[in-house]
Amino acid sequence: MTTLRPLLIILVAVVISFQASDGVAAKAKKWEKLAACQYVEDKNNDGDSFRVKCGEKDFVLRLYFVDAPETNLRDAERTRLQSEHFGVSLEETMKAGVKATEVARDTMKGSFDVWTKWSSGGGRGKEVRYYGLVEVDGKSLVEILVSSGLARIVGQVVPLPNGEKSTAYKKRLAAMESEARKQRVGVWAHSIK
Repeated sequence: MTTLRPLLIILVAVVISFQASDGVAAKAKKWEKLAACQYVEDKNNDGDSFRVKCGEKDFVLRLYFVDAPETNLRDAERTRLQSEHFGVSLEETMKAGVKATEVARDTMKGSFDVWTKWSSGGGRGKEVRYYGLVEVDGKSLVEILVSSGLARIVGQVVPLPNGEKSTAYKKRLAAMESEARKQRVGVWAHSIK
């Protein structure tokens, strides 16, 4: 039994080192630019997650940095948290989710570029979503949603394709969100905050 313990410790150390190297490899992935992408209508599309086709690649893209309001109560806890963030009712949150979906779809009506590292964006569905950024005529969809009062700033810490640090970018997004709130645009028009 005592001779098995050192082997078990070595095995655990090897497994942990492989897991750690996978995490480092994921962060070290390079950005890939996909040009001339098209929005693909899908019943699961919303403001921050939608199907796109880029050449032969057809996949679900989940935007980095933002969380657009939900359109239903399928994830009631998330919708509740969004309601609290914006200071509106669940009904107003879901109306804003519908508007965010429309703005995303309309913004991507023509051709656009996608930047991705092919990192998994999680989600409830069986299909993998990939984190990415969308640029339409040099404009960021993330920035359009935030400045329109149709998304809150969340999560993912990743340097941008242009090298800008995520902390600096999130500060810029926070200023846009603050201005949208001040101007009472999008969901902020109904906020009690």
